[in-house]
Amino acid sequence: MARTIRNSGRVQRRTAIVFFALMGLLAPASPALATPPGDSVIVLEGATSAEGIAAGRGTTFYAGDLMLGDIYRGDLRNGHAELYIDVSDFDATPRMAVGMKADIRNDLLFVAGGSTGKAYVYDTESGEPVKDFTLASGFINDVALTRDGAWFTNSAAGELYFIPVGRHGRLGDMQKLTLNGPAAALPGAFNINGIASARDGDVLIVAHSGFGRLFTVDPETGGSAEIAGVDVPNVDGIVVRGNQLWAVQNFKNQISRIRLADDLSSGELRKVITNGNFKIPTTAALFSNTRHGSTLAAVNAKFMDTTATQYEVVLVPAWD
Repeated sequence: MARTIRNSGRVQRRTAIVFFALMGLLAPASPALATPPGDSVIVLEGATSAEGIAAGRGTTFYAGDLMLGDIYRGDLRNGHAELYIDVSDFDATPRMAVGMKADIRNDLLFVAGGSTGKAYVYDTESGEPVKDFTLASGFINDVALTRDGAWFTNSAAGELYFIPVGRHGRLGDMQKLTLNGPAAALPGAFNINGIASARDGDVLIVAHSGFGRLFTVDPETGGSAEIAGVDVPNVDGIVVRGNQLWAVQNFKNQISRIRLADDLSSGELRKVITNGNFKIPTTAALFSNTRHGSTLAAVNAKFMDTTATQYEVVLVPAWD
């Protein structure tokens, strides 16, 4: 769906310049890849940028316009996506949409707000805003869901932030968890990035872009430990299902599938998934009920591509 792009103001433009400049520090030199046509690509019509994606009910997904904060809704079955939440309808202040997760049980969409320092919550049934939370300065990058609520990362601080979700989707007050151990280190411009829940939320796994490593985190104490045997340079978003972990490696244009040990202390690379449609994928969502079996839907962010006029979701087999 084509639309007129609004002027988001000096703050939004300045945020974009700083963000993409920092991402450029992480980018290895590589040739540009064209995006070939095919039913494995779903275009986010009208998007001016992209970064996050979340699995909804069935084959529904949500994806964000990174620099505008708008939310698109699409379906893997019909290969179509369109603008669903236009934040200018209810907020004149610039927003961002980085990582996101959909709480299907409570019809809520949790969105990391990047350099705004906020977390945004939307109603997936109506598209209306529910609440926003001020978490911290820095870069609120990604979100994971547990049975009790939503966890957010900050790429500029050794902290996580928890928003409790109670009965009937009632949102509690934000809680900060200070990390200790190796995951708390801040060696680069972007540090803790992706996050996922494991063992029914008893353990969190975070992707550390600065180290190119994965760490487990105790959600009670903040204690962290490296997952041995896993090397994932340019790691961004992660997906965990049982003992399988998929790590999106943005500037490497690949997704690594890793088998985790039962105690999560180590992992083994099982497959590197590549695709000619990848153009700096950042996050992915896992779907198990598609006509092709288990499918990963990954968002092309196209960081540092000043000529990009289109942003897409790329579908690849999860077990390829």
